[in-house]
Amino acid sequence: MSNTYQIYLISDSTGETLDRIFTAIKAQFKNIKYQIYTYSFTRTNNQISKILFEAEKKKNSIILYSIVDSNLAKYLAKTSREKNIPCFGVLGDLILSFSKLLNQKASHQPSGQHALNDEYYKRIEAIQFTMNHDDGNSIKEIKKSEIILLGVSRTSKTPTSIYLANKGYKTSNIPLVNENSIPQILKENPKISCVVGLNTEPERLVDIRKNRMNSLKETENKSYTDLNEIRKEVENAKNAFKKYKWPTIDVTRKSVEETAASVIKIYEIYKQNV
Repeated sequence: MSNTYQIYLISDSTGETLDRIFTAIKAQFKNIKYQIYTYSFTRTNNQISKILFEAEKKKNSIILYSIVDSNLAKYLAKTSREKNIPCFGVLGDLILSFSKLLNQKASHQPSGQHALNDEYYKRIEAIQFTMNHDDGNSIKEIKKSEIILLGVSRTSKTPTSIYLANKGYKTSNIPLVNENSIPQILKENPKISCVVGLNTEPERLVDIRKNRMNSLKETENKSYTDLNEIRKEVENAKNAFKKYKWPTIDVTRKSVEETAASVIKIYEIYKQNV
């Protein structure tokens, strides 16, 4: 256990920002062992002291913190130095730099990003819309979508839609069995919204579908996992995307986050052209 790092994530809010930052950091280092200790809503010196007391007792402790209260952040940094515990703030320098550039004093308000403002309610509305328009539901309202995802089964349409909704985009997704499954309104007006086709390699799709069928203990639908049938599906989808001039994304080796980022870029281009 001596080579295991004890990572303390200390936040004065939910800890979501800090968690994402550490996820990005650890992706850059292979074969490391670590134990994570997460402390959210840490807003007093007493809370800090208790955490550092525990961290000091362990070997290889490292602290990452996201605290906007400058006095509390200074206390954490100072006490960590006294105890010889590596300590890194992930927002302090950025906030200070932006404050100078914008010539504006920061509010230093914990959970400021979670304020119940227009942006928050827009995101909630987008999530509700997206859940109601999942898997081809509510086709009559599809023109209200900001983004429409089309793709054969198991091309990450639903998780990508939900991720986009959390970013504030009203998203519909439609399973593409063949061209007949494309709503008539999209055939008549392919640019009614930002339509994006999701595709993947047939060989990869076989594995994904087999895992899905096994989890459901389904054995009857053989064509769903047949490689030749899947190749036809994928080829038909590609032809449909070309016919209606919809941009496509190959999701074979993409995470949901990467796919969503590509979709957002396409959406921005679509808005400019419209």
